[in-house]
Amino acid sequence: MGRLRDFGSLEVQAVYTSGTISAPFKQYVADPTKNANLDWRRHKNYPRPDFLSSSRKRLAPQLIYKGGILHAWKKKMAVAVASQFFATFPSMEEVDKDEAELAWIVYDLKHNIAENRRRLTLARTVYTRFIPTLDKITKSEPGEVQEFVDLLQDKLNEVLSMGSDIANTPDTASLQDIVETIE
Repeated sequence: MGRLRDFGSLEVQAVYTSGTISAPFKQYVADPTKNANLDWRRHKNYPRPDFLSSSRKRLAPQLIYKGGILHAWKKKMAVAVASQFFATFPSMEEVDKDEAELAWIVYDLKHNIAENRRRLTLARTVYTRFIPTLDKITKSEPGEVQEFVDLLQDKLNEVLSMGSDIANTPDTASLQDIVETIE
């Protein structure tokens, strides 16, 4: 009978999508012959990768919960992700394989012409420490508050220029006025 010698974990994180294909699909089904070459990418809600939700709402909680336990036990963890997804991560300090607590298995889906199949292909492996990497993934770096205020003011100006009811309110202040009274 075998005996367990050690263990670690592998977290596989796919990328979620935002959007829907129901309207283009209904259009296609209504007349498949006519709509066989329908370019769905032009549709307003065409699905697109939602990298932010996949990392901050899905992967980060898994790393915090499961990874925290494994880290406390001094066990290693691997995370498999697509290269496009990995490219959206903040830069992480890489370490030697022997020092690593996390191994990022970064892969691509490549078309094999000879087999006419797509295959998962290892693009690279990135080795990092657990806590610094978790900090990078879970903590946002705020920009300048004035840039945010300017963006909000632009949005407010856009609404006001459209002649909405807000524009007819005599005491509508600019966002800058509001911010300055708070400070």
